[in-house]
Amino acid sequence: MVGVFEVGAVPFNADGWGPPDFSTTAPAASTTLPLHVPFAPFSRSEKLGRIADFTRNFANANPSNRPTSGKPGSVSESPFDFSLDLDAFPLANPDDDSSFRLVDAKPPTRPKFGPKWRFNQNRPQLPQRRDEEVEARKREAEKERARRDRLYNLNRSNQYQQRREAAIFKSSVDIQPEWNMLDQIPFSTFSKLSFTVPEPEDLLLCGALEYYDRSFDRITPKNERRLERFKNRNFFKVTTTDDPVIRRLANEDKATVFATDTILATLMCAPRSVYSWDIVIQRVGNKLFFDKRDGSQLDLLSVHETSQEPLPEAKDDINSAYSLSVEAAYINQNFSQQVLLSDGDKVSFDEPNPFANEGDEVASVAYRYRRWKLDSDMYLVARCEVQSVVEVNNQKSFLTLNALNEFDPKYSGVDWRQKLETQRGAVLATELKNNANKFAKWTAQSILASADLMKLGYVSRVHPRDHFNHVILGVVGYKPKDFAAQINLNTSNMWGIVKSIVDLCMKLNEGKYVLVKDPSKPQVRIYEVPADAFENDYMEEPLPEEEQVQPPAEDAEGGEANGTTIDVEEKEIKAQT
Repeated sequence: MVGVFEVGAVPFNADGWGPPDFSTTAPAASTTLPLHVPFAPFSRSEKLGRIADFTRNFANANPSNRPTSGKPGSVSESPFDFSLDLDAFPLANPDDDSSFRLVDAKPPTRPKFGPKWRFNQNRPQLPQRRDEEVEARKREAEKERARRDRLYNLNRSNQYQQRREAAIFKSSVDIQPEWNMLDQIPFSTFSKLSFTVPEPEDLLLCGALEYYDRSFDRITPKNERRLERFKNRNFFKVTTTDDPVIRRLANEDKATVFATDTILATLMCAPRSVYSWDIVIQRVGNKLFFDKRDGSQLDLLSVHETSQEPLPEAKDDINSAYSLSVEAAYINQNFSQQVLLSDGDKVSFDEPNPFANEGDEVASVAYRYRRWKLDSDMYLVARCEVQSVVEVNNQKSFLTLNALNEFDPKYSGVDWRQKLETQRGAVLATELKNNANKFAKWTAQSILASADLMKLGYVSRVHPRDHFNHVILGVVGYKPKDFAAQINLNTSNMWGIVKSIVDLCMKLNEGKYVLVKDPSKPQVRIYEVPADAFENDYMEEPLPEEEQVQPPAEDAEGGEANGTTIDVEEKEIKAQT
């Protein structure tokens, strides 16, 4: 059986489109539409909205007191009255579709933290993720800028260093018109030299040593000690030919070549030197003597010699190269005596100090006159120094004592008081970079003297502008051979340099010569000088500036060429110490 779908009666509206108005026309008896149901007027072009809104707040339905479709001033309570939606839905106007917009009634989200957001509520806010990305990009840009600046400064410092050497560093001695240059040796040839010497033998030991105070090994920047002054103790810096023991050994034909540990260390570490220095060479018969001039800069200690940071040029400045050298020598002397036990117990050797007068209070030092075999018929004798002794396993061990001095942290970039206890390796690496030549010479002297241990003290100024008062911040000990390997100091290369210079000088005629390190180039020159050169009655007249082979040396970093200023300063230091 097929069902029949019945369509109800559809009223016809003769007056328009839509259902007829039943208020004026009675509906047919068969209609099923509810009576008195209002319909919102609309046309085909209008956009349809809500049919009915039962959530409307009738209390605030007409805030503008606009008359509604009912009586004037009244509010319609019918959910089918949409006359108030014209303001909320401007798209009701079919002629202006561009004015359509969605209205978000949700309140704006508030950030959880941030002072800027708290005090700038009305400013536009960035999402948290975008803010982190912006900060990350800023950090990357800052790192890249710092890297470019670092490379730029490095390249600039390398270029400036050569100009600085030529402009500031002066020769340690004035080149005279009558001097004859015989040869010049570049440092590049030294790096290829190698020579092995057998173990040396001790010919004589002189002087007396005091025991080392082990309590100084426990010093830290937190319990620093004041550096004391030893005014009554005498320190001697005697050259080779003025040494009575060396003269006696030379008369006994104990060797062919004679020198001191300071002079040998200067030759061995010549490739690392930057400042100018000079050594006097005397050929007497078949013997060769390496001397230093009176008041030579070899008696002083260089400071920041291999640093790229330039020091003040004014000689009277407390941070100039010359002033720091004098200060370093003063610190080294006092430090070597303060770290000793003051109980009066000493270790005496074969002979007393050969340079002291009877009754003088002499600093703790022992001189070891040692002999090395350079060739089948050539021996070298050198006077080596040790400053202290310590007992280890019931055996006496020799020590060398030296002190590093900090004058201003801004030059080195490392503050010892902050870094020495926690980052001692970084402090040592910085000092090795700034004072490579001084470290190498100290190590070479310890190896020549066969010292069992070398003690390095860290001494700093009480205040960066006070160069008279100092404090000890720490003391560290190293084995010389292990430390030489750490600083890349090759013992065979050291002796190779000495052997090559000795062989060169043995070919010269009898007379006096001077070996000068060029102040602006990595090389040394040999000059033949008169027999009375560097004597008290020798008058020196420097060459005119246009005839100088190398830059003039009016105020050398190591002192004036005639040595008068250095001699005066040394006497002042000895008077203070």
